Amino acid sequence: MKAIAGRQLASGEMTSVLSAVSANPVEHGEVFTRRWIVDLILDLAGFTADRDLATLVAVEPACGGGAFLAAMAGRVSASCRKHDRSILDAKSALRAFDLLGPSVAASRTLVRNVLTDDGWSLPEASELAQAWVQQGDFLLDPQPPVNVDFVVGNPPYVRLEDVPADRMLAYRAACPTMTGRSDLYVGFYERGLKSLRPGGVLAFICADRWMRNQYGRHLRELVSSSYSVDLTISMHDVDAFEEQVSAYPAITVLRRAAQGASTVVDTRRSFGPQDAPELVESIRANAPTAVSSGSFTAARLTHWFTGEGPWPTGSPSRLALIESLNDRFPLLEDRSTGTRVGIGVATGADKVFVTKYADVEPRRLLPLSMVRDTASGKFEWSGHYLVNPWDEDGVLVDLSWLPRLRAYYERHAVALKRRHVAGRRPGQWYRTIDRVDPALVDRPKLLFPDMKSAIHPVLDAGGYYPHHNLYYIVSDVWDLRVLGGLLLSGVAQAFVEAYAVRMRGGTLRFQAQYLRRIRVPRPGSISLDDRAALATAFDARDSQAATEAALRVYGIEAMGDLFGGPAAGRGGS
Repeated sequence: MKAIAGRQLASGEMTSVLSAVSANPVEHGEVFTRRWIVDLILDLAGFTADRDLATLVAVEPACGGGAFLAAMAGRVSASCRKHDRSILDAKSALRAFDLLGPSVAASRTLVRNVLTDDGWSLPEASELAQAWVQQGDFLLDPQPPVNVDFVVGNPPYVRLEDVPADRMLAYRAACPTMTGRSDLYVGFYERGLKSLRPGGVLAFICADRWMRNQYGRHLRELVSSSYSVDLTISMHDVDAFEEQVSAYPAITVLRRAAQGASTVVDTRRSFGPQDAPELVESIRANAPTAVSSGSFTAARLTHWFTGEGPWPTGSPSRLALIESLNDRFPLLEDRSTGTRVGIGVATGADKVFVTKYADVEPRRLLPLSMVRDTASGKFEWSGHYLVNPWDEDGVLVDLSWLPRLRAYYERHAVALKRRHVAGRRPGQWYRTIDRVDPALVDRPKLLFPDMKSAIHPVLDAGGYYPHHNLYYIVSDVWDLRVLGGLLLSGVAQAFVEAYAVRMRGGTLRFQAQYLRRIRVPRPGSISLDDRAALATAFDARDSQAATEAALRVYGIEAMGDLFGGPAAGRGGS
């Protein structure tokens, strides 16, 4: 991994960026994966000397100075000795790529030294070094590797906007998963995965943001459709590199196979080379229950999470809980119960549309619920209105019939017309961004402030329309006090923490996409006693009592560490 101008960039990046490194490596700093981490990854991938590695094919897509390549060459050498082979039998066993000539030369020298130190002749070592290491762009190679057994390494970590425009377009064309503000490593995952034979393994140490953020959604979809997530190891606090980096690294082991059981590991700062053998042994043992040591915790899931949506994060025990609840309970938003999650009205000009008084026709003032109205846990209206341009059928009103409303809007025409929505629809320059749904006004609703450290459902019994900083839940079947008790509990909090973006200071975003991830029991499956307990806890704002009732309803025996503390590694993108 190479660090340039504050970014952590792995070896093998575009020439225009990394030429600066070769010119002045001291100033820019080269950061490489520690050898014990390399050995751990190779062990987890199954690239071990007891196998006949000369008959297999392994790819290092961005070899840089050769941190992975040296270890791989050593293992191929040991395997040839063990299986009584000539080292030249392994001429096709390794393929390593790098864009920079100096890196290629350094890697070839390193390979020659490893092999000659192991007793092979210099001509043999030179021949293999030349065959194994090639100068080229792994993402744009016109003859990419196919039917590969292993793809291993530490791929480049750099934003695509830092890549020259022509090369960026070429990368996007070659790797469809690289969308939006993608990082280059997404393409290395895609190309690496597609090069695997059935049963082949990809093992990378890389930033884990692709598992959660928007630009990783197509890569997650690709993985979910055709590959198995065998293992993830969070290493956020581990000293994994030769120099300090600010990324959130994780080891992922993916296999070209149907999804099977998956192991999740979270390491502590103390995790080091002395702990790696124990971790490998525990993973190979396929222990059905959680494993914990002084330096790591691990849990085995029956399967991984699917789809392009963000994958959950947190401790292994929390992920095991989320997986179990996902399998056993339906989603909160459910057509069969008429339960829906939504967001309040966005105006694009709150100073015009949101007010406590306006000289307009009285029916054009719609009582508006605001975040401040929910602060105490009981709905307390602050007296705000929406100056509402929509009629009772959800149609934009004709201002010619409403002279006071027309005069009000015209006084603010400059501010209203410079909004993007007005530019797209000049004839509707006085509309709000969102259409008002008249049927929502009188419905009872659970309201959720957008930003809060803990989940905070508040009941609006009806008569108000939510502002866009509030999310809401309505239902045809649920008693909202009972549902509110479930959503006040630590179980609902665990779901949101597992999926949501955590801001600085520990604040969570309680957006619709995260609320929709919550799983709930069928309303009819909850006993009368538990319904009463949940409703009472909701009325009293007693999250502990709500959690105790929720544990019974969900069939969770004990909380353990499932609901405590922030979800590890969640950050904005």
